[in-house]
Amino acid sequence: MTYLPPALLLAVLLIPVAGFSSTAVQADPGTTATANTSPGNWQLRRLMEPTESELVREAQGEVVIYDRLTDKQVDAAMSAHPERIRSMMFLGTIITDEQGEAKVDETGMFAMEDDGC
Repeated sequence: MTYLPPALLLAVLLIPVAGFSSTAVQADPGTTATANTSPGNWQLRRLMEPTESELVREAQGEVVIYDRLTDKQVDAAMSAHPERIRSMMFLGTIITDEQGEAKVDETGMFAMEDDGC
């Protein structure tokens, strides 16, 4: 049996987590929060139009971690799919204004909700 130090074991366990990333999102003046808003984005597809097999895995307890979606995308998903909320986890949610533009904090980074992690 191979011994892995706890820090390495944690890193190995986190690698396959969908959407996991520890990098900050720098805001570009005049742009919207497009880090995860493109039409071909797997997270939006998975969140809003899951396949039958994905729904089966959720029913079996699978939780999917979604990273850097906008607050409006998160609200839309939770409103459209309340029966699936227990299978969703959101990290790095980007705060937007009424027009859907990403808010920028005093450091020039996208303003993000505090997820408690």
